[in-house]
Amino acid sequence: MNIFKAELHNHTLLSPCGDLDMTPDYIIELALQRGVDIIGITDHNATRHCRLAEHYSHNRNIFVLCGAEVTTKEEAHCLAFFKDHETLDDFQQFLDTHLPNIPNSPDIFGDQVQIDEEMNIVYEEPKLLTSGLDVNIEVIAAKVKELNGIFIPAHIDKMKNSVISQLGFIPFDIPYDAVELSDHGDKEKILQQHPYLKDKTFTRSADAHIPDRIAAAPCFFEIESRNFEEIRMALHQQENRCVHLIKP
Repeated sequence: MNIFKAELHNHTLLSPCGDLDMTPDYIIELALQRGVDIIGITDHNATRHCRLAEHYSHNRNIFVLCGAEVTTKEEAHCLAFFKDHETLDDFQQFLDTHLPNIPNSPDIFGDQVQIDEEMNIVYEEPKLLTSGLDVNIEVIAAKVKELNGIFIPAHIDKMKNSVISQLGFIPFDIPYDAVELSDHGDKEKILQQHPYLKDKTFTRSADAHIPDRIAAAPCFFEIESRNFEEIRMALHQQENRCVHLIKP
């Protein structure tokens, strides 16, 4: 097995709270400088910069995990990742359908722009991306599984916008692959409060919205090689694959 440094939760400038310096190119460059092997692209309720991030990863020693940070109707944040462009596009259509028609105000919330390889703005999302979808966590988790994706409740230790802060617990009937801690999250404390998570895999992330936060709180995947199915196997602790919160 090999050990790969991973930072799964990163926002580009498409997210209204994402710094305008967080272009896909710059995220990939900084991740490489900081020794990241696996980088997740997870804008709020949007997947539109995943392809561009993949483009900048070509012929470079980094794997891009494509997805989004979804806000449920309960205002809980969850990460969703997908294996290929077809399922990514299907999920983007789902997000577009269920994102409420609440207009963004750039002066208040920030710009929501998609760029191309030449740094030209090719799309500006008119709806506020940080809004909760009009469907609950059960529906979203089921959609991710229908598309054979990976579903991870985000920063479950936070007192706001986590599944636990919003619902009090993680519903037992939703299909999730792992849970995420924030950079200061205490796994043992969480397990004391929620012992039903004892057999679940924990990841960690800095939830980067600015360049300085990229790779500030990585986790480490023990897998054969960097691809979607190996990452999924590690999250399920299959065939000696696993995830470490501290580099082994």
